[in-house]
Parts: sequence; C-alpha cells; structure tokens
Amino acid sequence: MIASGNSLRQATAIAQAIQEDLEIQKIIQKIKSLSKVSPNDESGWIALDYASVIAHSFYKPVREFYSLEGLWSDAKKIRVIAPKR
Repeated sequence: MIASGNSLRQATAIAQAIQEDLEIQKIIQKIKSLSKVSPNDESGWIALDYASVIAHSFYKPVREFYSLEGLWSDAKKIRVIAPKR
C-alpha cells in the first residue's frame, strides 16, 4: 500500500493511523507488526511491515522522487477508500 501526505507531519500521522488501526485489528486477526512508527521520523518515507503487506507513507515530494509505482508498474492496482469514522 502506498499513501502520501502534503507534509512530513501528515505522512507521519498517516503511518500512525495505519499502525493504530492495525493494532486494534491484531487482537482479532493476529496481524503481526514487524516495524513501528517513530514519532520523530523526518525522512519522508515511513514503511510499516506486516509480513504479507507493507504500507508506505510518503511525504509527497519523496514519493515522487522514488516513484515506487514505476518499480511495480506491472502489479495489480487497487484503490482503497478510507472508511468514515
């Protein structure tokens, strides 16, 4: 999964929300996290490893620079819409 924010803070908030939501789900589905979000991360690229799924949260310019979509251009694309809270 690849997501991006318009600021470093927003990219970190996206990663933290993914982590928090999956920690809640872990109780039910036994999802094992192999990584954690550092609250002071300023790299612009946060990767959350859940073994069979890796979630990438980018600061938008960093996402454009690394262009993961180009590396995975032959992979099936699925658009995910966030649930209403």
